[in-house]
Amino acid sequence: MSNRLPHTEHTERPWRIHEIAPDFDVQDVWAFRAPGGGPDDFPRILAAFRADDGPSGASPLVRFLFAVRWRLGALLGWDEPGEGLGNRVESLADRLPDDLRQESTGSPVPNSPFTTLYELPDEAALELANQTVHGVAHFGWVSTADGYELRMAVLVKPHGLLGRLYMAGIEPFRQLIVYPAMLRRWNRVWPHHDSSRDTVHEAGEVR
Repeated sequence: MSNRLPHTEHTERPWRIHEIAPDFDVQDVWAFRAPGGGPDDFPRILAAFRADDGPSGASPLVRFLFAVRWRLGALLGWDEPGEGLGNRVESLADRLPDDLRQESTGSPVPNSPFTTLYELPDEAALELANQTVHGVAHFGWVSTADGYELRMAVLVKPHGLLGRLYMAGIEPFRQLIVYPAMLRRWNRVWPHHDSSRDTVHEAGEVR
C-alpha cells in the first residue's frame, strides 16, 4: 500500500482546518503507519516531531537540499522578516474561532520555519509564509484496522507566478527525496515508541 494518498483522504475528513483555510490548495497527503498505536498517542507523536533536530538530523541528501533552499532564500530575499507572517502575509491565526485559539498559537516550532496554529487531541496545524508561498502543515491521527496512523497534508497558497513556479520546481524533490526520507526515518522511530512514556526512541536516543 502506498504511503502517498489521494487528496480526498484529507478533504473528506471533518478536520477543523477546512474552515480555517478553505482557500488553500491541497498539495500532498501522506500516511505514516503506526501499527499498535492508540487513540491517546497523538500528543506524544507531536512532541517527538518537535523534539527532532529538523533537517540537521536528516540524510545528507536532504540536508543538502535544505541548505540549497536556505541559501537561495537568503540570496533572493525570500525569507526576509517583512515577507512572513504578520507582515506581507496575514496569519491564519486571525481566522481561528475562539475554541481553537490557544496559548501556543503563533509560537515558533523548534528547528523549523513553522509556527503553531492549533493542537487538538487528534489534529494539529502549523503554518509558514515567505515570498514564494503561504503554507500549512496539517497533522491528523486516524484510526486504522491495525492501530492508528499519522496523516500529513500540505496545504499551500502560492504567491503569484513566482510561487507557482517554485512549487512546480520543487515537486520532484519533495516526492522522490524528501517524503521518502521522512518515511524511512519514521519507520525507524515508530517501533521504539513507548506509549507508557512521552517519548519515542531511535537507537537509544530520545526523539
